[in-house]
Amino acid sequence: MRWSTLFLPFLALAAAEDGSKGWLRYAPVPCNRHCQRNLPSHIVTFNSHNSTRSPIETAAEELRQGFHSIVGKAIRTSPNCNLKSSILVATVDDYRLCKSRIPRSLPGLDQDGFYIHSEGSSITIIGQSARGALYGAFEYLSRLAQGDFASLLDLKYTSNPHAPIRWVNQWDNMDGSIERGYAGPSIFFSGGSIVDDLTRVREYARLLSSVRINAVIVNNVNANATLLSPTNMDGLKQIADAMRPYGVQIGISLNFASPQDFGGLDTYDPLDEAVIAWWEDITDQLYARIPDLAGYLVKASSEGQPGPDAYNRTLAEGANLFARALQPHGGILMFRAFVYDHHISEENWKNDRANAAVEFFKPLDGEFEDNVVIQIKYGPIDFQVREPVSPLFANLRDTNVAIELQVTQEYLGQQDHLVYLPPLWKTITDFDLRVDNASSLTRDIVSGQHFNRPLGGWAAVVNVGTNTSWLGSHLAMSNLYAYGRMAWDPTVDEVEILEDWTRLTFGRDKELLNTITNLSMASWPAYENYSGNLGIQTLTDILYTHYGPNPASQDGNGWGQWTRADHDTIGMDRTAWNGTGFSAQYPPQVAEMYEEIETTPDNLLLWFHHVPYTHRLHSGKTVIQHFYDAHYAGAETVASFPKQWDAVKRVIDERRFSEVRRELVYQAGHAVIWRDAITKFYHNLSGISDTRDRVGNHPWRIEAEDMQLDGFVPYTVSPPSTASGGIAIVTETNSTVGVAHTTLDFPQGKYDLAVNYYDLYGGQATWKVYINDALVGSWKGVMEDTLGHTPSIYLDGHSATRVRFADVRIKPGDVLRVVGEADGVEPAPVDYVAFLPGGVID
Repeated sequence: MRWSTLFLPFLALAAAEDGSKGWLRYAPVPCNRHCQRNLPSHIVTFNSHNSTRSPIETAAEELRQGFHSIVGKAIRTSPNCNLKSSILVATVDDYRLCKSRIPRSLPGLDQDGFYIHSEGSSITIIGQSARGALYGAFEYLSRLAQGDFASLLDLKYTSNPHAPIRWVNQWDNMDGSIERGYAGPSIFFSGGSIVDDLTRVREYARLLSSVRINAVIVNNVNANATLLSPTNMDGLKQIADAMRPYGVQIGISLNFASPQDFGGLDTYDPLDEAVIAWWEDITDQLYARIPDLAGYLVKASSEGQPGPDAYNRTLAEGANLFARALQPHGGILMFRAFVYDHHISEENWKNDRANAAVEFFKPLDGEFEDNVVIQIKYGPIDFQVREPVSPLFANLRDTNVAIELQVTQEYLGQQDHLVYLPPLWKTITDFDLRVDNASSLTRDIVSGQHFNRPLGGWAAVVNVGTNTSWLGSHLAMSNLYAYGRMAWDPTVDEVEILEDWTRLTFGRDKELLNTITNLSMASWPAYENYSGNLGIQTLTDILYTHYGPNPASQDGNGWGQWTRADHDTIGMDRTAWNGTGFSAQYPPQVAEMYEEIETTPDNLLLWFHHVPYTHRLHSGKTVIQHFYDAHYAGAETVASFPKQWDAVKRVIDERRFSEVRRELVYQAGHAVIWRDAITKFYHNLSGISDTRDRVGNHPWRIEAEDMQLDGFVPYTVSPPSTASGGIAIVTETNSTVGVAHTTLDFPQGKYDLAVNYYDLYGGQATWKVYINDALVGSWKGVMEDTLGHTPSIYLDGHSATRVRFADVRIKPGDVLRVVGEADGVEPAPVDYVAFLPGGVID
């Protein structure tokens, strides 16, 4: 009889949750007494090293906790490996001590691989290593927590990793801040040293281990050399000790100039004998404290960071300095390929930042030590909403490589916009680079398989913080979960990953599962639509916070994220025949595809080609009309998100429901700001009208500067595209109250009232809206406390936001009144008020 037929009726009551347990909630699933009798009653572990800090012991504890929480069954530990109705957890070597225990033969297991065998209520979990055995325990518990009892009845499951390197990179600073961190301060550092309470670090290791991530770089790639002080090295040992029971090793980022800036030498030349000796000594000191240190991560000669080029040394000579110091200890040197000149001139048609990685690294192929891994961003620029795969993957045949992804949504909404990232990642990992005119999937190159290299794998910038939800957003945690799953097996379907995460994180309700799946799978296409499409990159402000819209910031500077947009044309010409030559960096079959407009996919057209706004896409639309339509479509998609979420309120605890809803409502409003800023900018630049007459045409809006003002004054916003009419209003001083009022002439009826305003960092202004003398609503400017993105001190696309009040009844002659009270540097800015009939997004 299938266990699913034995369940008693079960009602999941939504208890208060804060997201701190992530997908490891071990929430109860229905399991009656008969069901419990069919589950193991004992745990048997082998730990021949007698270490209480072994992942084997952690596996036993997770199984005890999981069984108690999930199915309400207490299981005991026993030393009898032949005990029936038990779970045996062991490494391959230790398993052989119990020869009579089934199965008598084991499948081949790679490093960290595991095997699960079940026969009735007897379960065997075998790992190639202790870490692999823990992975097997987490796999078993994941199925149990999802109520997947059927798969556990008679299971023979073998799982091996895609690649040996499955790391995450934290960009934490010694002072406790986090570069591109949107979820609070560091869990590792504070005030220049390691934090005393490492509880949160242990919890993070548990989450990472459960999705088979095996190492974490704990500090920023823009590294501070004071991490290498004896006191801080002792602190690093404490971090390593806290994470070791979960099989998670630690590594650190290094500052290339440390021998001079911190060590007292007069040079950091990588070929200098004193420098070599200094790094060898530092490495020996670290391994004396942390024998299983994973290795180092180095960013050099990029964005102003010191590197070997200061001494006319090659990047290989720089990398090999660290690699040789690590070799006696078995450590790995991850060397970032994010190397480029950020002062290049846009006036030179041939200049192209995207060319830099291949130009720097291809000539050095084969010159790196065997324990060097070149860490390559997935695209040639910088974590954009869509990029072609980096051609460097196809150009390093004799050098280990790893792919660098970003769970932290630096350019992609900074966790305040829902963007489920695996569909984006799949465009890269599943891409066929056609090296030597043969199948060459990116995922097979990064694993080392394609070029038969010993090392390879995955790295992702994650940047968890002290926020209880880890990333500052409950739904954003699906990206961390998915990263671990994909690093282990990149062939797994992104919807399958998402559904597993949803069941573990929020529960097994079918409507809830469908809702989160629909929202998440729509999110990346929607964000691409309203931020930047056709391969133009994410049209954010690259000079400030990398968050809100500012297409003008892309050009006219040395950073090289150019669009080359003028009054008539747009796009980078990266062809070999007329442009920067970037397309020729790919193997011939791929290069030929991108070289010609006719064979370049529309979604990368403006990445590879410079064309008139009137150029017709394969869809038949012009480039400019596609821009207009896509931005409106993206905003329309996310406008539906809050209502979809409302439909599942009954099955989610109030705290998480409310926090997710607040973010979805915010995203719906900010998407309109994105839409208007981008469409207006290109409408003004090109002079070409929207065929549907939407751009610049807002019949339901009242511009704040057109109202009667008392205590408010007009203010020109920069960039002007981030205000509806280019102008907002602010209070006359930072300590006064402003009133703006006007008489309405909209038809009598019921409307949604939306107010676009600016919430600046550094103050908490207050706003109130009245119809006649009746208060419609009030709010406070606390976005810097409730949302996670990098805040702004200006009126711009980062601080622009909106509030919306439903079902407001008005008639002609009513008086609208907006009252703003300044606070500190926040002068209660208002852009416009909109009265929106049913179905109108604005």
